[in-house]
Amino acid sequence: MLTVYAYQKCSTCRDALKWLDSHGIPHTVKAIRETPPTPAELKTMLAAHAGDLRKIFNTSGMDYRALGLKDQLPTMSEAGAFNLLGSNGNLVKRPFVIGDGKALVGFKPDVWEKTFL
Repeated sequence: MLTVYAYQKCSTCRDALKWLDSHGIPHTVKAIRETPPTPAELKTMLAAHAGDLRKIFNTSGMDYRALGLKDQLPTMSEAGAFNLLGSNGNLVKRPFVIGDGKALVGFKPDVWEKTFL
């Protein structure tokens, strides 16, 4: 079963959930702000993105900019990144989809089609 970490006011998250529903793909939804992904899930996602921390951060978010993470990220440790992401779901790129041996962030229909269909 897929777990989708999403933010209800995010149009991209809503589009992704509609896509999953329209293709009959079972999933559970978790509120990303209230229950950010676990360290194990973050580690799996990071591995799926070749260790590129930037890929799992919501780099267009206000919290990311307010904390000046653009300059900090290149030298940030994995543990430091996971601590930040685990304590502030707004920093996690969304939707964050994990399960069934798959791990994706963001919503690109063509990528999702190749991954899930």
